[in-house]
Amino acid sequence: MAKTEEETPLIDPTALAAAAKAKSAKTEAKAKAEAKDAKAKPKKPAKSAKSADVKAPAKAKKAEKVEKPEKPKNEPRDRTQPDKSGYIWGTGRRKRSVARVRIRPGKGEILVNKKKVDDYFARRQDREAVAAPLKATDKAGAFDVFVNVKGGGTTGQAGATMLGIARALRNYDDGLLKTLRDGGYLTRDGRMVERKKPGQRGARRKFQFSKR
Repeated sequence: MAKTEEETPLIDPTALAAAAKAKSAKTEAKAKAEAKDAKAKPKKPAKSAKSADVKAPAKAKKAEKVEKPEKPKNEPRDRTQPDKSGYIWGTGRRKRSVARVRIRPGKGEILVNKKKVDDYFARRQDREAVAAPLKATDKAGAFDVFVNVKGGGTTGQAGATMLGIARALRNYDDGLLKTLRDGGYLTRDGRMVERKKPGQRGARRKFQFSKR
């Protein structure tokens, strides 16, 4: 038998309604899940104009260099004035010796490294060199002298002590300047031992020459 009309499949309307309900249920569940995630993650508050104005000067303050107050510079002490203990200071040098000398009005006692000058310097010429500036200015019994000297030998230490005493006397009284200068007590003796030379026995001495 020939088919006059094409056969069309029958669609159940109940099935279509069930499918639509399932789809809507899925979308609702998805929307609820997204809402929960949004609540769990707090949103960053939008930057207001006020907060921007508050932060701007803070950044400007950091950018500006903080000016620290300048520390007072340690000015050199006036050596012509006595220190807290009433001492006038003088420094002397000779060869490799350095002497720090303190003087103050007293009975004429001289101590070198906490020893009496006669005990410290065994040679008479060294003792005379130490006392020479005091004798030249007629101040031998008018000052107590305290010396700390180090380096070099006895001759160098005696010369350094003499220069230190002379400078201390000059700092104490400018009127003694001419007497000390005329006596040569304020002149720094710059002579040093000359170094040995390579290929020689000493600074100038050569080895003995042998022709053969």
